[in-house]
Amino acid sequence: MNIQDVKHISVLGAGSMGHQIAMLCALGGFSTTIYDIQEKALEQAKEALDFQMGKWVQKGKISQEGLDQAFARLSFTTNLEVAVGNTDFVIEAVVEKLDVKRELFAVVDRLAPPHAILASNSSTIASSKIADVTRRPEKVCNMHFFFPALVMDCVEVVMSETTSEETAAVTLAVCEKINRTGVLLRKETWGFIANRLLFALNNEALKLYEEGICDYKDIDTIVKKALNHPMGPFELMDLSGIDVGYYALAEKYKETGNEEDKPSASLEEKVKAGTLGRKTGKGWYEYEKTGVKAK
Repeated sequence: MNIQDVKHISVLGAGSMGHQIAMLCALGGFSTTIYDIQEKALEQAKEALDFQMGKWVQKGKISQEGLDQAFARLSFTTNLEVAVGNTDFVIEAVVEKLDVKRELFAVVDRLAPPHAILASNSSTIASSKIADVTRRPEKVCNMHFFFPALVMDCVEVVMSETTSEETAAVTLAVCEKINRTGVLLRKETWGFIANRLLFALNNEALKLYEEGICDYKDIDTIVKKALNHPMGPFELMDLSGIDVGYYALAEKYKETGNEEDKPSASLEEKVKAGTLGRKTGKGWYEYEKTGVKAK
């Protein structure tokens, strides 16, 4: 299999990551299907893409004709068999829970053609923890995009011990066709590279906040002004989704039992309250049409 064999891509999950990944694929010339179990999620994905891509047209980043062609390559469905029955490449972008991903991959493996590559956009869960539920472990890998996928250039492509060189090569070629920089990791590690570094910063920031050393707003200010980061850790949690980081840490804690891996009390509190950041209008900060304000 090579990149010329990839005509259709299926993206599983229409959330904040999934719909943007799907649009990248459509822009890259692939026939693309977005699948979600909820019709409402698909409707919200369509609305979000109409708005986001409309801004691209206004800014001259894409012509209206080019956008129309991309949308013509994009389809939406709540039927998994329709989504993957004739696909060449699958990108899973569902919730960061291992049991959910394993259940989904087992079904997709039965429905998708034998040649299809199955990639996970998981930000922390290595594909080796998923591949064993399939009959094609050599065709399973991680393809980790960064939020927002329509803006962020990097994609971490991670091989397990069973991932074939062919699968890695085709996945990197897909990255190139959708105008993203694919970086190959030949060895798995929790969180890969970017999130290993990011979680170290976030966890330390949360400790400083919960110990009363510094307010979260001031921590963000220090990180931006002293370290020259474009966003502070609490602002970035809001952007990425507080639940994403929480579930990633919860999975790690389930695996290791190490108290240091347990999600912090403040993260758990926000997840239980449903204040997950920008996507809910409130997280560490509150979000209004006029901008952002501290809680």
